[in-house]
Amino acid sequence: MIALQIPGPSWAHALPAHVKLLFLAFSGALLFPVKDPLVLGASVIVVFGFYASLGANGLAQLRLLRPFAYMLVFIVGLHALSGTLQNGISIALRLTAMVLLANFVSVTTRMDDMLDAVRPMFVPLKWIGGSPQKPALAVTLVIRFAPVLLTIYRNLQEAFRARTGQKSSWRLIAPLALQALRMSEHVAEALTARGGTKGLSGER
Repeated sequence: MIALQIPGPSWAHALPAHVKLLFLAFSGALLFPVKDPLVLGASVIVVFGFYASLGANGLAQLRLLRPFAYMLVFIVGLHALSGTLQNGISIALRLTAMVLLANFVSVTTRMDDMLDAVRPMFVPLKWIGGSPQKPALAVTLVIRFAPVLLTIYRNLQEAFRARTGQKSSWRLIAPLALQALRMSEHVAEALTARGGTKGLSGER
């Protein structure tokens, strides 16, 4: 489950993992203070272009927006009721751009490459007797799990719609949580089989 990726090669696959992660962080810092819906909308279009550049496999990833759309509609509706519709639209567009961009980085980067790129950030932990591997692995897994969980939720929605005719329900939270726990168990077993975090890093 954790190996969800868009097949390469492509320009995005060829970029070093640390370059993509730095671009993701820079984009977040750049978009956070922006409130103009036109600018944020243009940012979403640019990110759509990234996916389109990967062909049909890339465009298929945009289906991940379906489960995310309910939260966006809620945010916009809440702001509309409070008389701040433009702010709601800006927040929704900003979240859309960042979620899609994070997913884009995730599905075009091998997990090992991402781990190697993140690990240097935690090297200072060695100075106090800690290990940089564990927090680096945690950050990497968070980035990798996000698109996988969105895919699982979308599949649950489709199954629920087929059975009941309804688009979604709060009842999907429980099976989503169970799927997430089951996936975490599989990842833990895989890490144990490879020697834990030492097995991934080659540390002894």
